[in-house]
Amino acid sequence: MIVVSHGKDIVKSTLGALYASDIKEYLKPSFSVAIKPNLVVPHPSSDGATTHTEVVEGIILFLREYGIKDIRIIESSWIGAATKRAFDICGYEELARRYNIPLVDLKKDDSTKMTSGSFSTRVCNEVLNTDFLINVPVLKAHGQTRLTCCMKNLKGCIPDSEKRRFHVLGLNKPIAELSRIIKVGYNVIDGICGDLTFEEGGNPVEANRIIVGRSAFLLDSYCAGLIGYIPEEIGYLEYGKKIKLGEYFTAKEELIEINLDQKEASVAKSTRVAERYKDIISENSACSACYSSLLYALHRYGYKARNLGPIHIGQGYKGVEGEGIGIGNCTKGFSICIAGCPPSANSIYETLKDLGS
Repeated sequence: MIVVSHGKDIVKSTLGALYASDIKEYLKPSFSVAIKPNLVVPHPSSDGATTHTEVVEGIILFLREYGIKDIRIIESSWIGAATKRAFDICGYEELARRYNIPLVDLKKDDSTKMTSGSFSTRVCNEVLNTDFLINVPVLKAHGQTRLTCCMKNLKGCIPDSEKRRFHVLGLNKPIAELSRIIKVGYNVIDGICGDLTFEEGGNPVEANRIIVGRSAFLLDSYCAGLIGYIPEEIGYLEYGKKIKLGEYFTAKEELIEINLDQKEASVAKSTRVAERYKDIISENSACSACYSSLLYALHRYGYKARNLGPIHIGQGYKGVEGEGIGIGNCTKGFSICIAGCPPSANSIYETLKDLGS
C-alpha cells in the first residue's frame, strides 16, 4: 500500500497521508519512536537536499495524537559535515525545542556489528534500540545511484567509517543489504522539492507531494519512475530484488492518492532548473507534480528534445487541440499526448526517446 498526498500545506499533507495509510497496523502507543530525516548537509530544505521540518512536525503531531510520548529525532550527516550544524541550519533545533523532543547526533553514538547472510556492517545503537523507526527521506536524484530515497537514507544510520566502506564496496550492494538489516517501521517521503541532479541540493524541482508506505523497496521502485527511471536501472534495487527484499511496484499495487484538488492548487513556479528548458517548454498553468515529471524526464533525455518541437503542459491547454507533444491529461487535444495526472517522468522519457529515435 502506497499513499500519495498532494498540496503545499506540508504539515496538513503529511497528516493526511498518515491518516489514510496503514501505519496503525504496525504502531503501538507504548512504542518508542525514532524519526530519521535526511539532513545530509546543512542546507535549507528549499535547496532540494534535506527533509522539511514540516514533514517531521506532521509526524510528531500524528504520533502525539496516537498517544506516543517517547519520540526522538536521529541523524548523522555525511562525512565532513557536522550533524549539529545541519540540525540548526535546517530548522530542527527550533522544532525540537517547540515539541520538547531530543535530537540525537548518531556520529556520537556507539554501534553494534550486525550481520545478514554474508554481509556485515555496524549500525548505530539508537537505531537498533528503538521500537519503531520512521524513515523520512527526500525523493531526489543522486550522482552515483541515480535515485536516493528510502533505502539509501538508511546510510545515515551507520558510523562514518562504514559510510566510507560502503563507497569502497560500490554503494549498491551495501545499500540493499542494509535494508535487510535495519528494520524500518514506516517510511514518510518528502517529495516537496527534491533535487534534480544529486543529493547535495541546489537544483530543486517542486512537486508538492508526500508519499508514505511500509516497504522501502516498494516505495523506491515506485519513486524511480517519478524521476525518470525503471527499477532495473537503479543498481541497489536490482540487487535488492536478487536478495528478495520485495517486488517492484506495478499498476496492480494499491495506490491511494488524496487531496487531489490540491494538484491544481499547486501551480509550478519558475526555477533555475526550469530556465534551462524554457525554449523547449510551452507552459500554461502547469501543476507542480506534472511539471516536475517533465523536468526530470528532460534532464535525463537532454537537449535532444529541441528537435521534437515545443512541449505543451498545463491546465491552460484543457480543450485545446493542436499538433505536437502534450504532457498530462490536460493536453489530450494534442496529436501526441503523454497521459497521466501526472504522468511519470519515466513514461515521458520513454516517449521522448521513441519520438527521437
